[in-house]
Amino acid sequence: MKPPKIPDNEAERLHALRALGILDTAHEERFDRVTRMAKRMFGVPMSLVSLIDEDRQWFKSVQGIDVEETERKTSFCAHAINSDGLFIIPNAVCDERFCDHPMVVNTPNIRFYAGCPLKLRQGLNIGTLCLIDSKPRDLDSEDRQLLQDLGAMIEQEIKSVQMATLDELTMISNRRGFLSLAEQVLQVCKRKQHNSSIIVFDLNKFKPINDTYGHHEGDHVLKVFAMELIGWFRESDVVGRWGGDEFVVLLSDTTPEMVKSSLSGFSDNMAKVNQESGKPYNIEFSCGVSCHKYDCELSIEERIERADKEMYKVKRSR
Repeated sequence: MKPPKIPDNEAERLHALRALGILDTAHEERFDRVTRMAKRMFGVPMSLVSLIDEDRQWFKSVQGIDVEETERKTSFCAHAINSDGLFIIPNAVCDERFCDHPMVVNTPNIRFYAGCPLKLRQGLNIGTLCLIDSKPRDLDSEDRQLLQDLGAMIEQEIKSVQMATLDELTMISNRRGFLSLAEQVLQVCKRKQHNSSIIVFDLNKFKPINDTYGHHEGDHVLKVFAMELIGWFRESDVVGRWGGDEFVVLLSDTTPEMVKSSLSGFSDNMAKVNQESGKPYNIEFSCGVSCHKYDCELSIEERIERADKEMYKVKRSR
């Protein structure tokens, strides 16, 4: 069995998926309606909406099989998210990638698989709408178009979630999405008695970049900075665009010393990014930190306000 390739933009993909806030949530009629339609229209025993997390595929909607998740390394859908179009296996027994797959040689004896990648935007696939059968088969051009149409319906439902929680430009959490995720993380911190920290970042000289090189270049700066934040901080940390050129990060289970060390490393990382970018400007930032005990009663907004005040002290000192 050939393991699925990890997408080149995996960190961005995982962050966008988790920022949606739909992993490990209850089944919803708007998704179940489509998988029921797919199962009936194609006459297959199984139809699923799968979301590919770091080490598992989790099913937001499932028809025909009583399972909530499986390992990513044995997932057909983890292969499918690397495709721009439909990913179809007419007969898994005859495919060297899957012929010895445990779900091919054992129950449910998968033979046919067809997955339509679900994208948040071009190149950023978070899962699939898929069809599974225990009999070999294929799809003609009309069937393929139908599966893509049903996949587009799922994407529209995901888009409605995305508009509420994700920043459209950078694909990280927007203010609303950040607050929702942060509240969940703080509850965990309180339960496990872990301290937490907030970092507020503000880009320096951002307006001159927009004015001199155009808004397209300004958008590029925002996207680059967002991706560097995601790449640098831990997967357990919550990263968001607070608004304009201001970003915020919530770190759990940290000490002030750990935050200081991480920020020092991030500054060095951004210096390297600037050096290698070939741009006529540097991406510069100021930041402020507020650290809090696990039993702190301040709201997330109040914690951000404290970090924001510290950040402006730094800006004024410059």
